[in-house]
Amino acid sequence: MWTILIKDLSEFVGKEVTLKGWLYNERSSGKVKFLILRDGTGLLQCVYFKGNVSEEVFELASRLGQESSIEVTGKVKVEPRAPGGYELDATGLKVISESHDYPITPKEHGVEFLMDHRHLWLRSSKQVAILRIRHRIVKAIRDYFDGKGFTLMDPPIITPAACEGTSTLFETDYFDLGKAYLTQSGQLYAEAGAMALGKVYTFGPTFRAEKSKTRRHLTEFWMVEPEVAFAELNDDMDLAEDFLEYIVQTVLKDKAEELKVLERDTTKLQNVKKPLPRISYDEAVEILKKNGIEFEWGNDLGGTDETVVSNQFDKPVMVHRYPAEVKAFYMKRDPNNPKLALAVDVLAPEGYGEIIGGSQREDDFDLLLSRIKEHNLPQEAFEWYLDLRRYGSVPHSGFGLGLERTVAWICGLDHVRETIPFARMIYRNTP
Repeated sequence: MWTILIKDLSEFVGKEVTLKGWLYNERSSGKVKFLILRDGTGLLQCVYFKGNVSEEVFELASRLGQESSIEVTGKVKVEPRAPGGYELDATGLKVISESHDYPITPKEHGVEFLMDHRHLWLRSSKQVAILRIRHRIVKAIRDYFDGKGFTLMDPPIITPAACEGTSTLFETDYFDLGKAYLTQSGQLYAEAGAMALGKVYTFGPTFRAEKSKTRRHLTEFWMVEPEVAFAELNDDMDLAEDFLEYIVQTVLKDKAEELKVLERDTTKLQNVKKPLPRISYDEAVEILKKNGIEFEWGNDLGGTDETVVSNQFDKPVMVHRYPAEVKAFYMKRDPNNPKLALAVDVLAPEGYGEIIGGSQREDDFDLLLSRIKEHNLPQEAFEWYLDLRRYGSVPHSGFGLGLERTVAWICGLDHVRETIPFARMIYRNTP
């Protein structure tokens, strides 16, 4: 007899098999007991007829609690009405470990309760679907850059200085060397990699001590950051839209069932194909004003502003050339207007906001040094970064894509807390 996984049932129709998993749900109908088994690969309805099994097995099937771990045996049958399209004409049942009073039941639970029990909430069908989609997005990211000749490089998580501004740093004591910080971005190190390898990407956790409680923010999140030598802003935007199309279309193709579980309307996702609309910051400001938003030129776009702008389009929109004053010190100024940075943000539709932020980097030594001083950053901490301009500087560009915001958008979720197995927010660091 074969021991198999639920995902492989189609290969064993009419055969006796054994499966191991957890009791997801159960119901009775007179002399018939229906146990829904889950094993991490899917759901299977196991049917126990009182006359076909021993009294001991039928009684056991009647008393098991939700999430008991069990082993079932029986014959695989095609059943279009059952979850997954198959069912098990069950003959045997063994208990591995009984579970009683499982805290998460089919009734409505509050978000705080579910987050307190996140270690168990992960077992629900919706959360499983989200994590499977997250996994596929991660693989698509790696496949894309690996297939385009990029080299993965791993930047340090502990850094000596800020990358995105000193106000959102997690600080720690670092032995006898003074203060160190959890990384906000791998970008500065990716620039060093690009000068060695031409095209690189970093992919790992980043940390922002930003006191924000919005549905778009986590304090610990994952980011992928490509960096390309001899690339200018338009090259950066070309790469971003090609990359985004690849990710979204891959998920639509490979994770249709999971998207159905989430009841995701995929109409707007199907539109994510290049070219993406490109508008300047000035044009974005005009859109805001036309829609009755009081907005002062020179400010950064807030969450509401991003939603208003993105709602004018049926696919992600690229907003470029922001005021330099609201952007990071390393962004190159527009030679045609030094008040503007050669920066681009990609705003997702449906109110999900910025999912990509990028720019052409300042490649001139003197200008970069002046930016470091303007931002009151310690020059000694950036000497290695300045070396990249001292020794063979070239135009180069890159961007960062936030994994969790991307997962939230593709899955159609209300909050990023469900996009990562264990969310870290300003009011939560457990379980």
